[in-house]
Amino acid sequence: MKKVLVLGVIVVALVLLGAWGCEKTSIVLPNYPRPDKTVWLDQNWTPEQRNWFHHADQGTETFGIPYEWFIALERPECSLSSPGLFSDTTYLDRYGFISSAADNATPDLPIGFAHGGPVEDESGAPLLNPQTNVRMTSLGLTCAACHTGRFTYGKTAVLIDGGPALTNVQKFQQAIGMAIIYTRWLPGRFGRFAARVLGPGASADAKAKLHSQLLAVYDQVSEVHALEKATRDHTVDEGFARLDALTRIGNTLFALDIGHHENFLGYSAPVHYPRIWNSYWFEWVQYNGSIQQPMTRNAGEALGVRATVNFPAAKDQLPTSSVRVDALYELEHQLAGAKPANAENGFAGLTSPNWPEQILPPINKSLADKGAILYGTHCKGCHLPATNDPTFWSVPEWLPANDAGERYLDLKMIEISHVGTDSAQAANMAQRTVIVPAILGITDKNGQVTTKANFGDALRQVVTIVVNRWYDEHQTPPAMRDKMNGYRPDGVRADLAYKARPLNGIWATPPYLHNGSIPSLYALLSPVTERPTKFYIGNREYDPADVGYRTEPFPGGFEFDTSIPGNKNTGHEFSDEPNKPGVIGRALTPDERRQLIEYLKSL
Repeated sequence: MKKVLVLGVIVVALVLLGAWGCEKTSIVLPNYPRPDKTVWLDQNWTPEQRNWFHHADQGTETFGIPYEWFIALERPECSLSSPGLFSDTTYLDRYGFISSAADNATPDLPIGFAHGGPVEDESGAPLLNPQTNVRMTSLGLTCAACHTGRFTYGKTAVLIDGGPALTNVQKFQQAIGMAIIYTRWLPGRFGRFAARVLGPGASADAKAKLHSQLLAVYDQVSEVHALEKATRDHTVDEGFARLDALTRIGNTLFALDIGHHENFLGYSAPVHYPRIWNSYWFEWVQYNGSIQQPMTRNAGEALGVRATVNFPAAKDQLPTSSVRVDALYELEHQLAGAKPANAENGFAGLTSPNWPEQILPPINKSLADKGAILYGTHCKGCHLPATNDPTFWSVPEWLPANDAGERYLDLKMIEISHVGTDSAQAANMAQRTVIVPAILGITDKNGQVTTKANFGDALRQVVTIVVNRWYDEHQTPPAMRDKMNGYRPDGVRADLAYKARPLNGIWATPPYLHNGSIPSLYALLSPVTERPTKFYIGNREYDPADVGYRTEPFPGGFEFDTSIPGNKNTGHEFSDEPNKPGVIGRALTPDERRQLIEYLKSL
């Protein structure tokens, strides 16, 4: 099978089960109370659209094991008897993955997981069940895994399409690796695993073949562990609600897929999962405004979560890939909607959620009216007028309409030297280079084939080659290619700046700043000296006053330490020290912060 991207610290199994004992490596997870009811907020999607988005196959094989293995693995707990299945939805909920029962879909996989096509082994041959000779099927994450928000208030769970997930993918993938290690070493575990995968009465030969398949994956886990161990000193733990997505994409594509381990870097710039409503209409996306074309962004994301790509062995051959370009286009189309965004239509497709006054305390209208004035003074200059303000549709950031009648927002890019927020995400992309084999045909800015390229430009070229091969294989006409590409070129840049987007729905997207280093809107509007330097993430209980999650310590929670580079909570500061780096406006009084928060709830 393809190399497995199992992330996090994985201890060598012989040490784990020998000197230490496996109880020392247990995965500590939160225990969450079960809500009495679950509510989806109205965001202009039908239930059918929502369910499709939650499980649409993008061609990913995120965990390097087939679906049939995933549902047969046991939890990574130190027990000679069965500790229960890994795939149990109640157990997966402890990592933050939302049960599909919440949207009345097939409940065997959580939201954000997808059954895919047939799996191939590392040689490109079909991966077969050794007993039945039936092809095994892939299992991968979808956009919804990272872009479905959730919070609880009292006994009610509120679910938000396109919002930032409160998942701990780092710990989840660590647990997958540990489950494989335990299946390899713990007495009795492989036998139970084999019985589930092969069925009753499997032959000894079938069991032996399955064991060989497992050993191949185990070797891949060990390979990635060695790379992670070597880069540990430069790694920042991600925890709940964050991922160092761009570094992961680079490691997958340029270190593992092409076999150049020198390209593997530590995950040093985790970012908070961004909200994705209205994002189709932005000329540039990503926090650092680095990617222009929707297809480039989505295909790059699919490759980063392990859509396969098999690089050619000979010149003039294009790489093959499992990326589902058609599904990626449909995902973006559903986000965008069927009508162009304008004053008449507003934003079609997925819209931002409205403050649910039937669940949360009502907005204080008097304070909100005062907050609207503060917004105009302190926020509008960067984040534009509120999207429910008619003047929003005539701001100069709207580019002229293209031939398809679509126009896009060229949002303000605020230099880090001004806004003062943590520079790691933007700086890392700007500085990263990758070693690539000449056979890939990656070219430099002068059009010459190179073996050492800027990461962003190399990613752009590989993604474009993969997408164009799909278009060629499916005989996609030029006009349809242009439409599926979002009528935009495959531009990539790496400015030392961060994008200032509209703030509609901001109340539903804690924690704040691009790296999630500020737990609430109240803390964001406060001076840096008043912001918490350490807090816990992973609690789902919503704080409607400060607008964020509760942050006190709790078992299984992630301690966020803002003293660590990549986690800095500086900048975007309202302060009476105008010459201090990162100050963007005068200090706000506590009352003014409350007024502005009430207004932001209304967006």
